[in-house]
Amino acid sequence: MKRETGFTLIELVVVIVILGILAAFALPRFARLSDAAHQSSVKGTASALGSAVALVRSQWTANGAPGAMQNVQGFGENVVDVGADGWPTGVSGNTDPAAITATDCAQLWGALLQANGPKVSTTAGTGIDYLVSLSGGNCYFTYQATTAGDYIEYDPNTGAVTTLIH
Repeated sequence: MKRETGFTLIELVVVIVILGILAAFALPRFARLSDAAHQSSVKGTASALGSAVALVRSQWTANGAPGAMQNVQGFGENVVDVGADGWPTGVSGNTDPAAITATDCAQLWGALLQANGPKVSTTAGTGIDYLVSLSGGNCYFTYQATTAGDYIEYDPNTGAVTTLIH
């Protein structure tokens, strides 16, 4: 007579209970890791934008700081326009920070971050990483992968790039 071997019901219940306890502790930690990853993405993108803004101003200074100018030579594809203080204001001829539009902000994003930047648009849609808006003369890039409302703010008057993480 052949004896069947296997797990008893008690052994299976113990394993299921242990897995349940592990899941109770692990799932919240994984959820926090996801939130942290999104926050790091926003912070990293803001840092890249801030660096690009500083590089444009440095190139403007190296070019002799000639005041407001279109198409700063020596940065990227030579399409970035700057105001009188050398801070980027657009790519389509706008050199006045007070006249910047949401469309200017979106185009400026593409010119500053070039081909490697996350996708932006002034209208929500599939594949859009940041939704662009304008408030108080500042560009706002709101992160779309979460509903937290995290955003990057760019001030074309001072060149300041800040983030708000909820």
